[in-house]
Amino acid sequence: MPGKDERDRDWDKELAEVDRLLNNMPGHPPAPAPIKPAGGYPPPGQAHAGHAPRVLSTREWAGTWIRVGLGLLIGIGMTQWPYTHGCGFKLWFYLVGVAAVLTAGVWSSISSWRRHLAWAHIFSQGLIIWGLVLAAREVLPRVGYALHAATWLCP
Repeated sequence: MPGKDERDRDWDKELAEVDRLLNNMPGHPPAPAPIKPAGGYPPPGQAHAGHAPRVLSTREWAGTWIRVGLGLLIGIGMTQWPYTHGCGFKLWFYLVGVAAVLTAGVWSSISSWRRHLAWAHIFSQGLIIWGLVLAAREVLPRVGYALHAATWLCP
């Protein structure tokens, strides 16, 4: 059981003394400078303390929401695909459409993250998930991971 003086030690003072002694040793690298946050944002513990919040321009706001809207339109449009896409060229063309859904989701997700637009980011993440569902629906039966097997090329 530790003695009374060990419980009463001020560990912050003792560790500061150790740091000071280490820094005085020859050949010891200097202490690193404090890291400034990138992008002009305040550190996490000081959210906008003394800083004005960044105001988005209408162009930035609209640009992000247009990206999200276009992605959602492509994602919804994929459910109404007018052609069969069971195999061959039509399947590959359909998978290009699925890749467009995923690309639009990632593109709008990056834009919404950088501009701190929470709802746009949520829709973008949903779009990415929807693209992955569409891709899995076509790819998994063709790689042997589904109950019903399918082929990539038409017989």
